[in-house]
Amino acid sequence: MLSRRSFLIGSATIAIAQGLSGCSDGKTPLNVLLLKGSIPPQLIGAFNKQMSSEKTINFKPEAQLKDILSLLENWQQKPEDNEGLHERIPFINRSATVSASLVTLGDYWLKEAIAKKLIEPLNVTDLTGWQQLPRRWQTLVKRDGSGNLDENGQIWGAPYRWGSTIMAYRQDKFDELGWKPSDWGDLWREELRDRISLLDNSREIIGLTLKKLGHSYNEKDLSKIPNLRSQLLALQKQVKLYSSDRYLEPLILGDTWLAVGWSSDILGITSRYNEIKAVVPRSGTSLWSDVWVKPTLAKETSDSADKSALLKKWIDFCWRTQSASQISLYTNAASPRIFELKANELPKDIRNNPLLLVDASIFDKSDFLYPLSDQTQKQYEQLWKEMRERPSEDKEDGETRKTRRTRRTRENIYS
Repeated sequence: MLSRRSFLIGSATIAIAQGLSGCSDGKTPLNVLLLKGSIPPQLIGAFNKQMSSEKTINFKPEAQLKDILSLLENWQQKPEDNEGLHERIPFINRSATVSASLVTLGDYWLKEAIAKKLIEPLNVTDLTGWQQLPRRWQTLVKRDGSGNLDENGQIWGAPYRWGSTIMAYRQDKFDELGWKPSDWGDLWREELRDRISLLDNSREIIGLTLKKLGHSYNEKDLSKIPNLRSQLLALQKQVKLYSSDRYLEPLILGDTWLAVGWSSDILGITSRYNEIKAVVPRSGTSLWSDVWVKPTLAKETSDSADKSALLKKWIDFCWRTQSASQISLYTNAASPRIFELKANELPKDIRNNPLLLVDASIFDKSDFLYPLSDQTQKQYEQLWKEMRERPSEDKEDGETRKTRRTRRTRENIYS
């Protein structure tokens, strides 16, 4: 099962990436740890081909973004605390405090990584690619020292691909209903009672409810949103399963008819199952981005300047027109430059895919998930707790208690 947090690539891609990771220039290794499947292997090959043999980069894929965050934390510990990590990540050197010069991180974790001093600012303002990067992505990675958005802050990441939260549905079931889902409000329709899979993620689910009510995912005071609590409790009645990594399995099996999930997961499923279709909600949705970040270095080396220059070349290479097209075509996500490219610069498969080339009117109404204040975070936690714990009034008799037991059994199977 494909997952936004665990995006697996085929054996051929793994072989190519591992083969590339065997290169070394004889000096301190220049290693890049990337999320599996987020960069096409042919792009890595093209970059290293244009470099001299002494200046290639060792690329190593990692399956989950959360594991990369854990590695960033481990690299800040004493060397003896990292015993055993080299067996899991082959290029980790026992004597090195930091074992990668650049890593992939999701924008959602930027605040935490910055606040914990796990990463350093990037000096990319002189790159052509940065100057061509749409303003929304520049704003996303400009932060203060605590990780909060700051238009005058330093640049903490280089966005290279993005996606959104969308709805996947079974066309056969909706053909019987005589309509197709098109917006978040459809999740509350009576026909979908106990037929929906939702992400086990308060920010996403409360956020889409805010969007249904005409608000932003980044509202600062949830107590001022009329009907938010009642809408969440009503949505609870519709849900068969909450999961952030197995939410597509019941959809494939037909146990649910609609699932809310990340586009990188869903694009892979729609290409394999003809009966499953997907749509970007027309009132707008949440956006995510994978970004290159620089781990905090424990010490400088004699070749640090050369390494920094090479890393900047790689980052800029990812923003080139051809690279942007390949990332959008082969990774189930889109390059940030996709809206800036001319139609004749984009492959037909991208131009004709509304899940990748999102309609501009929908994209403009969509939101990246910005950091929350402590007060707002507590509001999310309280609403999420109430939503998940409150039983629906129509599930109180003995017969429906039996149904709920069956439902819990299925949840255990999927989880």
